[in-house]
Parts: sequence; C-alpha cells; structure tokens
Amino acid sequence: MTATLRGKRVAILAADGVEQVELVEPRKAVTAAGATAELVSLGPGRIQAMNGDIDKGDEFEVDKVLGDVSADDYDALLLPGGTMNPDNLRRDPAAVRFAGDFVRGGKPVGVICHGPWTLVEADVVRGRTLTSFPSVRTDIRNAGGTVVDEEVVVDGALVSSRNPGDLPAFCRAIVERFA
Repeated sequence: MTATLRGKRVAILAADGVEQVELVEPRKAVTAAGATAELVSLGPGRIQAMNGDIDKGDEFEVDKVLGDVSADDYDALLLPGGTMNPDNLRRDPAAVRFAGDFVRGGKPVGVICHGPWTLVEADVVRGRTLTSFPSVRTDIRNAGGTVVDEEVVVDGALVSSRNPGDLPAFCRAIVERFA
C-alpha cells in the first residue's frame, strides 16, 4: 500500500468489548498507508478486545484518553464494532460528542458492524446512507438514516461496512476516503 496518508492523524475510538479484528485490520491499513493511528478510549490503561463478542482477545494499550483530545486533533475517525464496545461508547457523553464532531465537521469517518450505534446516539445519521450489522439497522432507520445491505457504503465522508467479512473492502475504502 502506498503512503497516501502520510502526515494524517487517525483516531480509533474504542472501549472494552471492541471486536479485535475490526480494530486491528483497519489500524494496520491506515498505518501501512502512512497515517499515525491513536487508540482513544474512555480512560487510561488497556482495553479488552473480544473475538466474536464471546471469547476474550488481546488487550490494547490506550494512546489517548478521550477527555484529553478533540476532533480538531485528528484528520479522520475509525469506529470499530463489537457489541459491548459501541454500547459502552454511546453511554458516554464525551464519546458521543467526539464521534459526532467528526461527522458534523465533514471529517472522514469509517464505521463497521455495531459501530454506528455511537453515531445514532450522536444524532448524525439522519439523511445518511450506511450499512451495519443487521441488529443495528432498525436503530439507524429510527434515527433517520437509510440502510442498505452492501459490503461497503460510502456516503460523503462516511464509510460503513457490515461485519468482519467486509474488512478487505472496508480497509481499501477508508484509506481512499481518508486520503
């Protein structure tokens, strides 16, 4: 992959329960393209990733605490899924505001699987077209978004995918959109 993202800073907003592959693979893709990616979370220390929402995965060191950063510090945002992760994030006003600030500011956002829950909570899916894990789709529609069942959907600066099976297409699309 070429260094199309050299000089770009990407925030990865995640909490305990993040789906490991949805954190690892997009981070690998943006860093391989030259970006600096920082794991931003609700508190310091480490977050526990999961595999398939059931089995514990690895722990990941938090680079920045949410209270110490703003959307202005970054060029793009990644919102990985897992069921617990976005449920934790959408209950935190600072996380909701942080994610919403990217969308409202027109900055690129990549979101996969259950990740759109945070955007629904931020009230920034209205009038947007995106995809997600099937159980999140009613929430997106109820929040005024349009849901399609496609591998990757690009709506302006918003890139979305359904599940880990979509990661190759999602990673290509976020690198392209983030550039």
